[in-house]
Amino acid sequence: MIRVAFCCHGNICRSTLAESVFTYQVKKLGLGDQFVIDSFATSTEEIGNPPHRGTVNKLREVKIPLVPHRAKQITMKDYKNFDYIIGMDTWNMRNLNRMLKGDPEGKLYKFLTFAGSDRDIADPWYTGDFDETYDDIIEGCEGFLRYLRYLKERKVI
Repeated sequence: MIRVAFCCHGNICRSTLAESVFTYQVKKLGLGDQFVIDSFATSTEEIGNPPHRGTVNKLREVKIPLVPHRAKQITMKDYKNFDYIIGMDTWNMRNLNRMLKGDPEGKLYKFLTFAGSDRDIADPWYTGDFDETYDDIIEGCEGFLRYLRYLKERKVI
């Protein structure tokens, strides 16, 4: 079982979009039973709130089912329960490192590094551009799947 946690600031836009997209992709590949996928916030601002309407609308537009979700903040207990904790931008990576005691087990990854980029995934809460965020999430998910295939081929996982 591969356990993946996507993280952004509030857990209502980018991380929930990534959770739904990645869940859809692995199910489409027939691998859904090999993953536990969730998403978390680094802040407490949106705790208990559902995904942002822009996220819901974008998923509806591209015909990807929304994974039912309420925003929650990541904890050290979550750190212990996940193999990959994937942050959306530099700011969230700093917060994750602080919150998760410096990442002692090497589980933190910035999302687009899987796609060979150090770019941040822009927060559509501020930009209003869910299309750009969706494109970046697709790029990150595809890169992450390539990375996992590479590890599997080398029998690392």
